[in-house]
Amino acid sequence: MKSKASKGFIFEKKQQKTFDSLGRGSASGNAHQDKKVFLLLFFQKKQVLLACLCFLLLTPPALAQDAEPTGPQPTLPTEPLTIIGDDGTKHQFTVELPVTQIQQDTGEMFRTFIPADHGMLFMWPQPQVSEMWMKNCPVPEDMLFIGADGTIKGIAEMTVPYSEKTISSGVPVMATLELQGGITAALGISVGDKVIAKQFGGG
Repeated sequence: MKSKASKGFIFEKKQQKTFDSLGRGSASGNAHQDKKVFLLLFFQKKQVLLACLCFLLLTPPALAQDAEPTGPQPTLPTEPLTIIGDDGTKHQFTVELPVTQIQQDTGEMFRTFIPADHGMLFMWPQPQVSEMWMKNCPVPEDMLFIGADGTIKGIAEMTVPYSEKTISSGVPVMATLELQGGITAALGISVGDKVIAKQFGGG
C-alpha cells in the first residue's frame, strides 16, 4: 500500500508535468506570434521598398531640368525682326525664340558661329533688369536691351567669349537680343533705334 507521502509525490509529479506542458505551449505560442510579427514587418518593408522603386521609376528625373548644358541646343523656332535706325534704315533679322527655362539658360552656348542676319531674342515675363553672361559661349556677341515699347535701351558690344562676368542692362527691359559680335557697329545700330517684332506689337 502506498503512503500519503507517495501519493503526494505522485501528485507533485503530475502537477509538474502539467506546468511543463503549459510552459511548452506558451513558448510555442510566443514563437508562433513572433513569426507572425516577423512576417508582417518583412512584408511591410517589402511594400515600402516597392513603393520607393515605383516612385523612382515614375518620377521624371530632375537632372534633366537642372543639368548644365554640355553642347549647343538645336535650332529653336524663329520669327522675323526688324531694327529701324534713326535715319529710317531697316535691318532685317531672323531670330530664334528660347521659351523654356533650359532653352534660355543654354542660349547661344557652344555655338561657334552666329550668322550676321540671325540672332536670339530673350523675352522676359515683365520688365526687369536683364543680367546675361558669356559662359560656354565661344564667339563674341552684341547684346541689345529692349524696352517694352521696342526701343533699344542699351547695347553691350563685342562681349568677351567664355566670360562669367555679369552683363547688365542697368535699367528694366522687356527683352534681350543677342546678335553677331560687332554687327551693331557695322550696321550703325544704336541706342534709341526701334525694334519691330510681334512681341512688341508690330511685325
